[in-house]
Amino acid sequence: MTDIVDELKWRGLFAQSTDEDALRKALADGPVTFYCGFDPTAASLHVGHLVQVLTMRRLQQAGLKPLALVGGATGQIGDPRPTAERTLNSPETVAEWVNRLRDQIKPFLDFDASLPNAARMVNNLDWTANLSAIEFLRDIGKHFRVNKMLTKESVARRLESQEGISYTEFSYQLLQGMDFLQLYRNYGCTLQQGGSDQWGNLTAGIDLIHRLEPDAQVHALATPLMTKADGTKFGKSEGGAIWLNASMTTPYAFYQFWLNTDDRDVSRYLRILSFRSREELEELEKVTEERPQARTAQRALAEELTTLVHGEDECRAVIAASKALFGQGELADLDAATLEAALYELPHVRADGFAPVVDLLAETGLVASKSAARRTVKEGGAYVNNVKVTAEDAVPGPEDLLHGRWLVVRRGKKNLAAVEITG
Repeated sequence: MTDIVDELKWRGLFAQSTDEDALRKALADGPVTFYCGFDPTAASLHVGHLVQVLTMRRLQQAGLKPLALVGGATGQIGDPRPTAERTLNSPETVAEWVNRLRDQIKPFLDFDASLPNAARMVNNLDWTANLSAIEFLRDIGKHFRVNKMLTKESVARRLESQEGISYTEFSYQLLQGMDFLQLYRNYGCTLQQGGSDQWGNLTAGIDLIHRLEPDAQVHALATPLMTKADGTKFGKSEGGAIWLNASMTTPYAFYQFWLNTDDRDVSRYLRILSFRSREELEELEKVTEERPQARTAQRALAEELTTLVHGEDECRAVIAASKALFGQGELADLDAATLEAALYELPHVRADGFAPVVDLLAETGLVASKSAARRTVKEGGAYVNNVKVTAEDAVPGPEDLLHGRWLVVRRGKKNLAAVEITG
């Protein structure tokens, strides 16, 4: 069992722990029950959460027993952000989001009750809903020291700001600390897993358990925060967060996010997120170093994660769409939803009627002017729905529309745009 720590380190998933030697011993003695928490502060998890979900999966495969906590209580407050106060959502909204997040997490873990390390879903609203304010302050609050709570980075930054921090968000540490205590008492949970930005919250639970259960041997394990080589935040694109919910980020956009991974990041992302063997990952790293233009590692990453999150059928559909857009398949064979998702990722314009191809090339921005468009047609570089346009006065008709709505315009091999005919 101890090799899981070495595996996490090799994969770049081990930022720090409260006591590595003690953790290794606990894992060797086993079995170990651990938990990771997810707050429903949005209607979906995003790819930043995927690091934790897949780490849970990895730990379960190594024999540990996971508790997936979706915080129906903490989600009503929210972990304090470094910049500004969160907007509080209604209890009804949070309850709905709890169910959505639970459904997203379930496919990644094995909940088969016949397994000795079967996963379990838990909700911290179960032990807070009937807790009075007096009980909370006497039984939990008494064991926290304000001077230590003030040292948490997000709290300290908020205290320095003009807005400050509300008592509501300041109290989040107490609630998360109580979670670990309850899970220790109810399920024998002795390990909390989370991101390194949660370190203050992770250790708050350990401190609380040590005050109330002096003989308890409990641990915290933090994974590093993922960042991009260019310094921007991982999980963000020009359109915002990359969500796991298909209606918030389409499978096509999800696939493209990973396919567009920077060469400087792809090997690191594969180690952290992929379930391929060391040998396979080292081979992909070698290919990236020797032939980065092939983007073999990016395709491997995109295919594996799209399959994990959205399933094999969706992954096949988005791969087919990606190929078809660049002339390696039939656009007409794509289903309407996949085609629409793919085309919305391209520059696109709406038109209420049909116009000459040279006009479409210019209006979509594929060329700078109509004269440049005519040159493109003359030189054989203009395509509509992957069919070369040979006449400068060519005008698409209703029979050219994909699913009665779309035209795909291309200049050369790689410059694409979409035209949506609305009239």
